[in-house]
Amino acid sequence: MLDSTGIETNEAAGRLEAILGLSVPETHRYIYDEAKRIADEILIPAANLHDREESFPEDQVRILAQGGFMGILAPKEFGGQGLDNLALTLALEEINRGCASTGVTLSVHNSLLSSPLLHFGTDEQKARLFPGLASGESMGAYAITEPDHGSDALSIETTCRREGDEWILNGTKAWITNGSRAGTIITFATMDPALRSKGINAFVVDPTMPGFSVGKKELKLGIRGSDTVQLVFDEMRVPAENLLGEEGQGFKIAMHTLDGGRIGIATQAVGIAQACLDVAVDFAEGHEMFGRRLADNQLVSHKIADMATRIEASRLLTYRAALLKDAGKPHSRQASMAKLSSSEIANDAARMALEIHGGAGIGRQSPIERLFRDAKICEIYEGTSQIQRLVISRHVRPDRG
Repeated sequence: MLDSTGIETNEAAGRLEAILGLSVPETHRYIYDEAKRIADEILIPAANLHDREESFPEDQVRILAQGGFMGILAPKEFGGQGLDNLALTLALEEINRGCASTGVTLSVHNSLLSSPLLHFGTDEQKARLFPGLASGESMGAYAITEPDHGSDALSIETTCRREGDEWILNGTKAWITNGSRAGTIITFATMDPALRSKGINAFVVDPTMPGFSVGKKELKLGIRGSDTVQLVFDEMRVPAENLLGEEGQGFKIAMHTLDGGRIGIATQAVGIAQACLDVAVDFAEGHEMFGRRLADNQLVSHKIADMATRIEASRLLTYRAALLKDAGKPHSRQASMAKLSSSEIANDAARMALEIHGGAGIGRQSPIERLFRDAKICEIYEGTSQIQRLVISRHVRPDRG
């Protein structure tokens, strides 16, 4: 488990204290160092294999679970680390630098599942679910997207109706990370589409409930090692005590959760972008063209400078959003800014790194080929870049109403 005993000031402390003027707790310094070690020694060597085989990184996730990374936000009384979103951001950045498939697995588990349970769950729900989630014995998933409804959460078609002490759910969810492996799933359904946001409920469900089944596995462009499937609810019977929050509060829970989820995806994008910069610098330093190192070519050095500057700016935006969330302050605009900026530099960094590599970068043996594909999803899930721009503009327009 995570233990900060004896850890000295390191890169995490230096980075945060230089950028934000903060004194960083030793717990945060340790979690960064341990995530960095696991990324370098365990995740990076296996990332291309899991991508090619589209195989779930079982061993890597187990090692991270043993290190306490599945319970970063979970309360200590339930076996978790009891840490904050800044600690989660530090850990996820390094894990995603190593392997984005592993990174999104942990991000969904810690952010999209654990965070709403922490904020809206009853004492009974927390005591029942957090021990398994914190240890990694039970994996978490978050199911809101549907085959015909991604960005438009108000138009979900999965229905719920109350029958005695149970809710009956019918519908299909799509593109669900961790879906076939999850023991705990937060999902959303409407009592009546005409009620719009006021008709949506959130539920905590599990695969043992009658009427639940896993649908098709999604074949993806990138993050191919992550578990992504459809979930099918066919007269699924959910005990009434598994309602998360209050009746009709589901849309509020979804939006609150997605603000935090966007910080997680911003972090993933920063990690991918940093990996692109790392391999680009290594390649440019180690290869020559026309009798001199690529790194000494002005065009190449300018690409490296642009990547480094924009990555650092996006990292700062992401840290700021995490700090605001930890302080209990509004952070919707900042989370959207962080995700928009980070996802765009992840894609631009992948393109620039590929250009630096030239033909050597397009082969499947090259990490940049995988990173190029992994980066694209960051502009899509947890709200597309277009959605982020809408959120940001609504916050800064004086006449938004």
